[in-house]
Amino acid sequence: MFEGSWVALITPMTAQGQIDYTGLQRLVDFHLENGTAGLVLMGTTGEAATVSLDEQLDVLRAVIAQVKGRMALVAGNGANDTAEAVRKTKLMSTLAIDGFLTVTPYYNKPTQKGMLLHYQAVAAATDKAVLLYNVPGRTGVDLQASTVAELAAVSNIVGIKEATGSMARLTELQQRCPADFLLLSGDDASAAQFMLQGGQGVISVTTNVAPMAMAELCQAARGGEVERAQRIDATLQALHRDLFIESNPIPTKWALKRMGLINSDMMRLPLTQLEPIHYGVIEQALSQAGITF
Repeated sequence: MFEGSWVALITPMTAQGQIDYTGLQRLVDFHLENGTAGLVLMGTTGEAATVSLDEQLDVLRAVIAQVKGRMALVAGNGANDTAEAVRKTKLMSTLAIDGFLTVTPYYNKPTQKGMLLHYQAVAAATDKAVLLYNVPGRTGVDLQASTVAELAAVSNIVGIKEATGSMARLTELQQRCPADFLLLSGDDASAAQFMLQGGQGVISVTTNVAPMAMAELCQAARGGEVERAQRIDATLQALHRDLFIESNPIPTKWALKRMGLINSDMMRLPLTQLEPIHYGVIEQALSQAGITF
């Protein structure tokens, strides 16, 4: 269920900073029509840090009602307070989602033991599938492969979104974890190589703007079509790089507005809209990927 090309979906907002449900519906249709395997809602790219829990639940309900089972849905339930992560998990578990993406606790820098106990508590709060999420560049902590292997023994912890970009880490995870434990890339720039080396998919920022190309990339890489995968990936490398020219999801929101898929690239503070000096860079990356405006 969680394999292939997944999108870490942005949360569109009006110029006044409210959730834009019309834009959200348009984005979900865009992914339904262009081969995306599933949606990750209310993660880092979805600005969960500045969207209230009530708003997050409303977004989940809206997407569930729209999708009607046609696409798998995963919700971000992370927090740097284990009790809060458990509370979010219990509330979201009442909804018709397929699982959770749980980021490592951020800022307070827990030990490996602390993260082990954190994830065990979150998994115990739901009967739905849980995907671990390791993104040291954003959180300040690195969930080591040895800890992941311990967590893989929990029945409903089914995989990890690994965003270090390290192929050595992928190899270590493959060696330590069960064969059916899902290994998903969280780093667009190295996702093709990750899948060619046995990863089962990607949870992607680039997929927000290039869903069909990313779906084709996943199909080629997972099928062992090395040359085809590398050819597709070459057209996307500028996007992989430049969608992080400012903090994610600032450039992605601007790109989606430029593509006409959302009406505003509004962010909630402390994130701000893309600086004009970067407009041309993002336009060039979109053009290189064959995206027209």
